[in-house]
Amino acid sequence: MPTLPQLFQEDVTVLDRALDQLLRNTEATTAIVIDKGGFLITQCGDTGSVDTVTLAALAAASFSATQTIAGLVGESNFSSLYQQGEQVSMLTCNVDEFCLLAVVFRAGLSVGAIKYYAASTTKAIATQLQEAVKRNPSEGIDLSMLNVADTSAIFQRRLA
Repeated sequence: MPTLPQLFQEDVTVLDRALDQLLRNTEATTAIVIDKGGFLITQCGDTGSVDTVTLAALAAASFSATQTIAGLVGESNFSSLYQQGEQVSMLTCNVDEFCLLAVVFRAGLSVGAIKYYAASTTKAIATQLQEAVKRNPSEGIDLSMLNVADTSAIFQRRLA
């Protein structure tokens, strides 16, 4: 079962613009879109100082654990996860059934402002993912099934 709609460069460009706007509005350092399986979809900001591939995997696992905790305490779900540090903090937000948004920011920044701007960013991401689903509802990919040795099933030339 596909977990992510087929994305074209145009889709990723829209996602990147939304992430860039979030970073400009909040002064956060890094924003990433993650498949719920833990795979990095796209990233924006200061990504040189962070291993975003590992961060994506761990953030998705952490969010999944948080969803399980929500069930244990009688909540249907938690829509976000906030991790506060002394120097750096991170907010992970549910986008839709496919993806998460993770925002890394200086601990001195207001988490309220990050949450406020992240809300519109998650909506923009979800809207673009829905456009991708509408474009071809039967197509999609499960990144956990990716054969790294042969990616031809995923990376194909787009027909003009």
